[in-house]
Amino acid sequence: MKQTAELGAFLRSRRARLRPDDVGLAPDARARRVAGLRREELARLAGISTDYYIRLEQGRGGNVSEEILHALAEALRLDRTERAHMMNLAAAGTGPRRRAPERPQRVRPGLHGVLEILEHVPAFILGRRTDVLAANRLARTVLTDFDALPASQRNYARYLLLDPAARERCLDWERTAAETVAMLRLDAGRHPHDRQLTALIGELSVHSPQFPRWWSDHQVQERSHGVKRYRHPLVGDITFRYECLSPPDDPDQTLCIYTAGPEPSDRENLALLGSWTERDTTRTASAAPGTERGSTPRQP
Repeated sequence: MKQTAELGAFLRSRRARLRPDDVGLAPDARARRVAGLRREELARLAGISTDYYIRLEQGRGGNVSEEILHALAEALRLDRTERAHMMNLAAAGTGPRRRAPERPQRVRPGLHGVLEILEHVPAFILGRRTDVLAANRLARTVLTDFDALPASQRNYARYLLLDPAARERCLDWERTAAETVAMLRLDAGRHPHDRQLTALIGELSVHSPQFPRWWSDHQVQERSHGVKRYRHPLVGDITFRYECLSPPDDPDQTLCIYTAGPEPSDRENLALLGSWTERDTTRTASAAPGTERGSTPRQP
Protein backbone atom coordinates (compact mmCIF):
# COMPACT_ATOMS: atom_id res chain seq x y z
CA MET A 1 0.00 0.00 0.00
CA LYS A 2 1.19 3.50 -0.78
CA GLN A 3 1.05 5.15 2.60
CA THR A 4 1.02 8.72 1.31
CA ALA A 5 -2.12 7.87 -0.66
CA GLU A 6 -3.52 6.11 2.42
CA LEU A 7 -2.95 9.24 4.51
CA GLY A 8 -4.73 11.37 1.92
CA ALA A 9 -7.68 8.98 1.76
CA PHE A 10 -7.93 8.92 5.54
CA LEU A 11 -7.96 12.73 5.73
CA ARG A 12 -10.70 12.90 3.09
CA SER A 13 -12.83 10.36 4.94
CA ARG A 14 -12.54 12.25 8.25
CA ARG A 15 -13.24 15.60 6.57
CA ALA A 16 -16.34 14.19 4.87
CA ARG A 17 -17.99 13.31 8.17
CA LEU A 18 -17.79 16.86 9.60
CA ARG A 19 -20.41 19.54 9.09
CA PRO A 20 -19.85 23.30 9.53
CA ASP A 21 -21.90 23.39 12.72
CA ASP A 22 -19.81 20.50 14.13
CA VAL A 23 -16.78 22.79 14.22
CA GLY A 24 -18.45 26.12 14.92
CA LEU A 25 -18.49 27.46 11.36
CA ALA A 26 -21.42 29.55 10.21
CA PRO A 27 -23.21 28.09 7.17
CA ASP A 28 -22.94 29.96 3.89
CA ALA A 29 -25.19 30.17 0.84
CA ARG A 30 -22.87 28.25 -1.48
CA ALA A 31 -24.07 24.79 -2.48
CA ARG A 32 -21.90 21.92 -1.24
CA ARG A 33 -21.08 19.46 -3.98
CA VAL A 34 -19.69 16.86 -1.55
CA ALA A 35 -20.43 15.84 2.01
CA GLY A 36 -18.54 17.42 4.86
CA LEU A 37 -16.28 20.41 5.18
CA ARG A 38 -14.62 22.04 2.21
CA ARG A 39 -10.85 21.72 1.96
CA GLU A 40 -10.33 25.42 2.55
CA GLU A 41 -12.48 25.26 5.69
CA LEU A 42 -10.49 22.39 7.12
CA ALA A 43 -7.20 24.08 6.22
CA ARG A 44 -8.30 27.26 7.97
CA LEU A 45 -9.26 25.33 11.11
CA ALA A 46 -5.86 23.60 11.12
CA GLY A 47 -3.96 26.84 10.48
CA ILE A 48 -2.31 25.69 7.25
CA SER A 49 -2.61 26.85 3.66
CA THR A 50 -5.34 25.39 1.47
CA ASP A 51 -2.75 24.51 -1.18
CA TYR A 52 -0.69 22.48 1.27
CA TYR A 53 -3.75 20.67 2.61
CA ILE A 54 -4.80 19.79 -0.94
CA ARG A 55 -1.33 18.32 -1.52
CA LEU A 56 -1.75 16.22 1.64
CA GLU A 57 -5.03 14.77 0.43
CA GLN A 58 -3.45 14.07 -2.95
CA GLY A 59 -0.55 12.21 -1.35
CA ARG A 60 1.99 14.90 -2.24
CA GLY A 61 2.59 16.38 1.21
CA GLY A 62 6.04 14.93 1.79
CA ASN A 63 7.35 14.73 5.34
CA VAL A 64 4.56 16.16 7.49
CA SER A 65 5.64 17.71 10.79
CA GLU A 66 4.15 16.56 14.09
CA GLU A 67 2.90 20.09 14.67
CA ILE A 68 0.80 19.98 11.50
CA LEU A 69 -0.43 16.46 12.26
CA HIS A 70 -1.59 17.52 15.73
CA ALA A 71 -3.30 20.57 14.23
CA LEU A 72 -5.09 18.34 11.70
CA ALA A 73 -6.14 15.93 14.45
CA GLU A 74 -7.72 18.80 16.38
CA ALA A 75 -9.43 20.21 13.30
CA LEU A 76 -10.79 16.81 12.29
CA ARG A 77 -11.94 15.97 15.84
CA LEU A 78 -10.03 12.68 15.82
CA ASP A 79 -10.24 10.34 18.78
CA ARG A 80 -7.17 8.69 20.33
CA THR A 81 -7.21 5.67 18.02
CA GLU A 82 -7.68 7.79 14.90
CA ARG A 83 -4.83 10.10 15.93
CA ALA A 84 -2.48 7.16 16.38
CA HIS A 85 -3.53 5.76 13.01
CA MET A 86 -2.89 9.06 11.25
CA MET A 87 0.55 9.30 12.86
CA ASN A 88 1.36 5.77 11.70
CA LEU A 89 0.31 6.56 8.13
CA ALA A 90 2.37 9.74 8.08
CA ALA A 91 5.45 7.99 9.51
CA ALA A 92 5.19 5.07 7.09
CA GLY A 93 4.93 7.42 4.14
CA THR A 94 8.41 8.79 4.83
CA GLY A 95 10.09 5.55 5.92
CA PRO A 96 11.96 2.94 3.86
CA ARG A 97 10.02 1.10 1.17
CA ARG A 98 11.30 -2.32 2.26
CA ARG A 99 11.71 -3.65 5.76
CA ALA A 100 12.94 -6.91 7.21
CA PRO A 101 10.18 -9.55 7.40
CA GLU A 102 8.48 -9.75 10.77
CA ARG A 103 9.11 -12.83 12.84
CA PRO A 104 6.27 -15.34 13.26
CA GLN A 105 4.34 -14.63 16.43
CA ARG A 106 4.59 -17.10 19.27
CA VAL A 107 2.47 -17.33 22.40
CA ARG A 108 4.64 -17.72 25.47
CA PRO A 109 3.89 -20.63 27.86
CA GLY A 110 2.54 -18.31 30.54
CA LEU A 111 -0.26 -17.10 28.27
CA HIS A 112 -1.06 -20.67 27.25
CA GLY A 113 -1.38 -21.33 30.96
CA VAL A 114 -3.85 -18.47 31.30
CA LEU A 115 -6.04 -20.05 28.60
CA GLU A 116 -6.01 -23.33 30.51
CA ILE A 117 -7.02 -21.60 33.73
CA LEU A 118 -9.90 -19.87 31.94
CA GLU A 119 -11.47 -23.23 31.11
CA HIS A 120 -15.03 -22.18 32.06
CA VAL A 121 -15.21 -19.22 29.64
CA PRO A 122 -14.23 -18.80 25.98
CA ALA A 123 -10.78 -17.21 25.64
CA PHE A 124 -8.38 -16.85 22.74
CA ILE A 125 -5.32 -14.85 21.69
CA LEU A 126 -5.27 -12.72 18.55
CA GLY A 127 -2.10 -11.55 16.87
CA ARG A 128 -1.37 -9.30 13.93
CA ARG A 129 -3.97 -9.38 11.15
CA THR A 130 -6.41 -10.95 13.69
CA ASP A 131 -4.53 -14.24 13.39
CA VAL A 132 -5.80 -16.69 16.01
CA LEU A 133 -2.61 -17.70 17.81
CA ALA A 134 -4.27 -19.86 20.47
CA ALA A 135 -7.78 -20.67 21.68
CA ASN A 136 -9.16 -22.70 24.55
CA ARG A 137 -11.79 -25.43 24.25
CA LEU A 138 -14.83 -23.20 24.80
CA ALA A 139 -13.63 -20.58 22.33
CA ARG A 140 -13.26 -23.25 19.67
CA THR A 141 -16.78 -24.45 20.52
CA VAL A 142 -18.48 -21.05 20.48
CA LEU A 143 -16.72 -19.79 17.32
CA THR A 144 -15.07 -22.51 15.25
CA ASP A 145 -12.31 -25.05 15.78
CA PHE A 146 -9.39 -22.97 14.58
CA ASP A 147 -6.99 -25.77 15.50
CA ALA A 148 -8.60 -27.98 12.86
CA LEU A 149 -7.92 -25.41 10.12
CA PRO A 150 -4.68 -25.11 8.15
CA ALA A 151 -2.32 -22.70 9.90
CA SER A 152 -2.69 -20.14 7.09
CA GLN A 153 -6.47 -20.00 7.65
CA ARG A 154 -6.51 -19.51 11.43
CA ASN A 155 -7.64 -15.91 11.20
CA TYR A 156 -10.61 -14.31 12.93
CA ALA A 157 -11.45 -11.81 10.16
CA ARG A 158 -11.24 -14.52 7.51
CA TYR A 159 -13.56 -16.77 9.53
CA LEU A 160 -16.06 -14.00 10.21
CA LEU A 161 -16.23 -12.67 6.64
CA LEU A 162 -15.82 -15.82 4.56
CA ASP A 163 -17.23 -18.72 6.59
CA PRO A 164 -21.03 -18.98 6.08
CA ALA A 165 -21.36 -20.57 9.52
CA ALA A 166 -20.14 -17.35 11.14
CA ARG A 167 -23.28 -15.53 9.99
CA GLU A 168 -25.40 -18.13 11.73
CA ARG A 169 -23.35 -18.10 14.93
CA CYS A 170 -22.88 -14.34 15.31
CA LEU A 171 -26.26 -12.65 15.86
CA ASP A 172 -24.78 -9.16 15.36
CA TRP A 173 -22.78 -10.25 12.34
CA GLU A 174 -22.91 -7.00 10.35
CA ARG A 175 -21.72 -4.82 13.24
CA THR A 176 -19.09 -7.32 14.39
CA ALA A 177 -17.73 -7.81 10.86
CA ALA A 178 -17.51 -4.05 10.21
CA GLU A 179 -15.67 -3.56 13.53
CA THR A 180 -13.25 -6.34 12.61
CA VAL A 181 -12.47 -4.64 9.30
CA ALA A 182 -11.76 -1.45 11.28
CA MET A 183 -9.28 -3.44 13.38
CA LEU A 184 -7.57 -4.64 10.21
CA ARG A 185 -7.33 -1.00 9.07
CA LEU A 186 -5.54 -0.14 12.29
CA ASP A 187 -3.14 -3.06 11.81
CA ALA A 188 -2.46 -1.93 8.24
CA GLY A 189 -1.32 1.45 9.57
CA ARG A 190 0.92 -0.15 12.18
CA HIS A 191 2.43 -2.70 9.79
CA PRO A 192 2.33 -1.19 6.30
CA HIS A 193 4.84 -3.68 4.87
CA ASP A 194 3.14 -6.84 6.16
CA ARG A 195 2.81 -9.05 3.06
CA GLN A 196 0.49 -11.52 4.78
CA LEU A 197 -1.84 -8.67 5.71
CA THR A 198 -1.79 -7.40 2.13
CA ALA A 199 -2.66 -10.91 0.91
CA LEU A 200 -5.50 -11.19 3.44
CA ILE A 201 -6.94 -7.83 2.37
CA GLY A 202 -6.80 -8.97 -1.25
CA GLU A 203 -8.56 -12.23 -0.45
CA LEU A 204 -11.31 -10.50 1.52
CA SER A 205 -11.75 -7.88 -1.21
CA VAL A 206 -12.39 -10.60 -3.78
CA HIS A 207 -14.53 -13.00 -1.78
CA SER A 208 -16.48 -10.82 0.67
CA PRO A 209 -19.12 -8.54 -0.93
CA GLN A 210 -19.22 -6.25 2.12
CA PHE A 211 -15.48 -5.91 2.71
CA PRO A 212 -14.64 -3.31 0.00
CA ARG A 213 -17.32 -0.91 1.29
CA TRP A 214 -16.20 -1.21 4.90
CA TRP A 215 -12.53 -0.96 3.95
CA SER A 216 -13.14 2.23 1.96
CA ASP A 217 -14.81 3.83 5.01
CA HIS A 218 -11.35 4.07 6.67
CA GLN A 219 -12.79 3.35 10.11
CA VAL A 220 -10.21 2.28 12.72
CA GLN A 221 -10.86 0.56 16.02
CA GLU A 222 -8.89 -0.96 18.87
CA ARG A 223 -9.79 -4.30 20.38
CA SER A 224 -11.21 -3.29 23.74
CA HIS A 225 -14.49 -4.42 25.30
CA GLY A 226 -18.17 -4.76 24.58
CA VAL A 227 -21.02 -7.21 24.10
CA LYS A 228 -21.46 -9.98 21.54
CA ARG A 229 -24.34 -12.36 20.96
CA TYR A 230 -23.98 -15.88 19.60
CA ARG A 231 -26.36 -18.70 18.72
CA HIS A 232 -25.00 -22.16 19.34
CA PRO A 233 -26.82 -25.14 17.80
CA LEU A 234 -26.65 -27.11 21.05
CA VAL A 235 -27.74 -24.61 23.71
CA GLY A 236 -29.27 -21.65 21.84
CA ASP A 237 -28.51 -17.96 22.34
CA ILE A 238 -25.76 -16.67 24.63
CA THR A 239 -24.85 -13.05 25.25
CA PHE A 240 -21.22 -12.45 26.19
CA ARG A 241 -19.39 -9.53 27.70
CA TYR A 242 -15.87 -9.46 26.32
CA GLU A 243 -12.63 -7.84 27.44
CA CYS A 244 -9.46 -7.61 25.33
CA LEU A 245 -6.10 -7.21 27.08
CA SER A 246 -2.61 -6.86 25.57
CA PRO A 247 0.61 -7.80 27.40
CA PRO A 248 2.72 -4.67 28.01
CA ASP A 249 5.72 -6.26 26.28
CA ASP A 250 3.80 -7.34 23.14
CA PRO A 251 1.01 -4.97 22.01
CA ASP A 252 0.54 -7.08 18.86
CA GLN A 253 -0.99 -9.90 20.91
CA THR A 254 -4.42 -9.57 22.50
CA LEU A 255 -6.05 -11.89 25.03
CA CYS A 256 -9.83 -11.91 24.44
CA ILE A 257 -12.03 -13.21 27.28
CA TYR A 258 -15.77 -13.82 26.94
CA THR A 259 -17.83 -13.94 30.13
CA ALA A 260 -21.55 -14.71 30.39
CA GLY A 261 -23.95 -11.82 29.92
CA PRO A 262 -26.38 -10.36 32.45
CA GLU A 263 -29.27 -12.81 32.04
CA PRO A 264 -29.46 -16.06 34.04
CA SER A 265 -30.01 -17.90 30.75
CA ASP A 266 -26.61 -16.69 29.53
CA ARG A 267 -24.85 -18.23 32.52
CA GLU A 268 -26.94 -21.40 32.31
CA ASN A 269 -26.33 -21.91 28.59
CA LEU A 270 -22.61 -21.26 28.94
CA ALA A 271 -22.38 -23.74 31.82
CA LEU A 272 -24.34 -26.30 29.79
CA LEU A 273 -22.08 -25.78 26.80
CA GLY A 274 -19.01 -26.12 28.98
CA SER A 275 -20.32 -29.33 30.53
CA TRP A 276 -21.14 -30.80 27.13
CA THR A 277 -17.76 -30.00 25.60
CA GLU A 278 -15.96 -31.32 28.67
CA ARG A 279 -17.79 -34.66 28.42
CA ASP A 280 -17.12 -34.80 24.69
CA THR A 281 -13.41 -34.12 25.26
CA THR A 282 -13.28 -36.83 27.94
CA ARG A 283 -14.97 -39.38 25.65
CA THR A 284 -12.58 -38.53 22.81
CA ALA A 285 -9.53 -38.83 25.06
CA SER A 286 -10.73 -42.19 26.43
CA ALA A 287 -11.33 -43.58 22.95
CA ALA A 288 -8.04 -42.32 21.49
CA PRO A 289 -4.92 -44.53 21.52
CA GLY A 290 -2.00 -43.58 23.69
CA THR A 291 0.32 -40.81 22.63
CA GLU A 292 3.10 -42.07 20.43
CA ARG A 293 6.70 -41.63 21.49
CA GLY A 294 8.09 -38.27 20.46
CA SER A 295 4.70 -36.69 19.78
CA THR A 296 3.30 -33.76 21.75
CA PRO A 297 -0.28 -33.10 22.80
CA ARG A 298 -2.13 -30.34 20.98
CA GLN A 299 -1.95 -27.03 22.78
CA PRO A 300 -5.09 -24.88 23.10
